[in-house]
Amino acid sequence: MNTNLLERVRTRLVEHDSDATPARVAAALRAEGLVLGDAAVLDLVRSLRQELVGAGPLEPLLHLPGTTDVIVNGPSAVWIDRGAGLERTDVTFACEADVRRLAQRLAGSAGRRLDDAAPFVDARLPNGARLHCAVPPIAVEGTLISLRIPNRAAFTLDDLVARGSMDDAAADVLRDMMRARLAILISGGTGSGKTTVLSTLLGLVPPTERIVIVEDSTELAPDHPHTVRMQARMPNVEGSGTVTLRDLVRQALRMRPDRLVLGEVRGVEVVDLLAAMNTGHEGGMGTVHANSAADVPARLEALGLMAGLDRLAVHALVAAAVDAIVHLGRDDAGRRIVSGIHILVRDDSGLVRAVPALARQGGCLSAAEAMPQLATRLMRG
Repeated sequence: MNTNLLERVRTRLVEHDSDATPARVAAALRAEGLVLGDAAVLDLVRSLRQELVGAGPLEPLLHLPGTTDVIVNGPSAVWIDRGAGLERTDVTFACEADVRRLAQRLAGSAGRRLDDAAPFVDARLPNGARLHCAVPPIAVEGTLISLRIPNRAAFTLDDLVARGSMDDAAADVLRDMMRARLAILISGGTGSGKTTVLSTLLGLVPPTERIVIVEDSTELAPDHPHTVRMQARMPNVEGSGTVTLRDLVRQALRMRPDRLVLGEVRGVEVVDLLAAMNTGHEGGMGTVHANSAADVPARLEALGLMAGLDRLAVHALVAAAVDAIVHLGRDDAGRRIVSGIHILVRDDSGLVRAVPALARQGGCLSAAEAMPQLATRLMRG
């Protein structure tokens, strides 16, 4: 298809706020002084709809079974993740301008601006996908697009066992942890499946309990009849209207939560979550980025220091608030797995460290050093 012709027809449709239907495309062609056959018109319609509707050429990738991420690193490098690591696709764009145009349209559909003055955007699309885009000058080699696709169906623990993410014994321990209303943090790197596991565990909460979820961008969708979700808000173009996670955590505490859930602990809101877990709000949960469970205390310490607490105060809060850490990773095949379940133990210096209660060995989680302490905490249920 002639690129110049495509651009001229696209411009006419946008100017007249018209959908790319066959009749309107044919009218735009006549206005250009051209007459094409039915097959050529339909081909042009398909090309235009790819650019003007949905995620353009990325749309088919979003609907592939198991797709969790779609990543664009320029016109000729489009990748997807379907649960076994990143795979390069055959999808390409004609030029850098097409990638930028798609990024700007996606940002616009989320009510956000993307241009030289605002060269990046992090937002949630109307279909629930998480969008991040960056354009030059901060994206040195061209426009970058990242789409995180929410789970289309809620998983059960049995589903995760069937997928090889954990074994039956680990699933039973997780059920017991939820039954005992333990305060749990789920840790792991980017794309390790933290949101999926958290959403799955929330599906085990008794239907008589009220779950209040606070997120930066809505991703959690537990199979539970009484779930309330709140989402933070970025500032508008004038720089006002911000609603932070910390604001929402404080509001959530006034909403009679039986389970307070923070989708991702990433800033000063950690203090409010830990304080809530220490003041009668049992069964609180959240996720945190960490390369290993051993790194979680340091990660929480850094976030607490940002909020103005000293080191020992943060560790005291963590020791009293968090009952267990479920750490996720990927195996050698790129499959998302539960790599261990840990508890936090406070040493003589007043600092906490993660000690494994179940550790992954030979594809299964086996009892480890802190299993007796975890068993004691499970007795609370």
